[in-house]
Amino acid sequence: MKKNELEFYENVGNWDFSMIDYEKEILTNWDYYKKISENVDEHSLCLDLGTGAGENILKHYPKVGMIIATDFSKEMIKTANQNLKKYPTKNVKFIMMDNLNITFPKNIFDLVSARHTIIDAYQIHNCLRENGTIVIRGVDKDDCLELKKIFKRGQGQYDTISISDLDYANLKEAGFRNIEKVQIVVNEYYKAEKDLMALLLKTPILERVTKNNEKEILPIEKDLFDKYVKQFKTDRGILLKRLYYGITANK
Repeated sequence: MKKNELEFYENVGNWDFSMIDYEKEILTNWDYYKKISENVDEHSLCLDLGTGAGENILKHYPKVGMIIATDFSKEMIKTANQNLKKYPTKNVKFIMMDNLNITFPKNIFDLVSARHTIIDAYQIHNCLRENGTIVIRGVDKDDCLELKKIFKRGQGQYDTISISDLDYANLKEAGFRNIEKVQIVVNEYYKAEKDLMALLLKTPILERVTKNNEKEILPIEKDLFDKYVKQFKTDRGILLKRLYYGITANK
């Protein structure tokens, strides 16, 4: 059964990957939450875009004055508010909002963070205070490239410009300065086939873009999945080569 992007996230309902057994081999020295920490203090007002169900910001975000965290999925926000109960000392407010329709006042946030989500550079520039910072960690075009080649589809596979280059260009055009971009390479090793399958069912890695430029999620074809596993099974587990990017910039 095909699903569009919003329907997919509504059905997923959370961004918890703790049930998936895998290990990471991080090949690039760039850490998203460390970059956030370097640009905030205990009084900072922060905006986190595309927060999902808040698992990551609740666990890893540094101590700040307050975090406003948004997501376009009602079910994700519902789960996020449930997750917040486990962190009574965290000053976080979860609200439902589309990244491309930010309705906050001008010049209000000290830092905007965006992890694995789309952004609108102009709207972010508008709501950041002078000298405020944006920190981005994204999934780049050639992420899971070998997997995408076997399935003949996937996030960004047929984009004419990579997502990282597009974000960089849009930030520059919107007026950001001190823009720094880095490629992040990570090898992931999944202990068993069920762990890799769980990842693919929970993420839009193998999404397809239609002729109308809409994103849809298709069922995972078992024969293609088995072909990938056979080619990339190692002593450490089933290898999945990840390619991310990190960007920091100032208003």
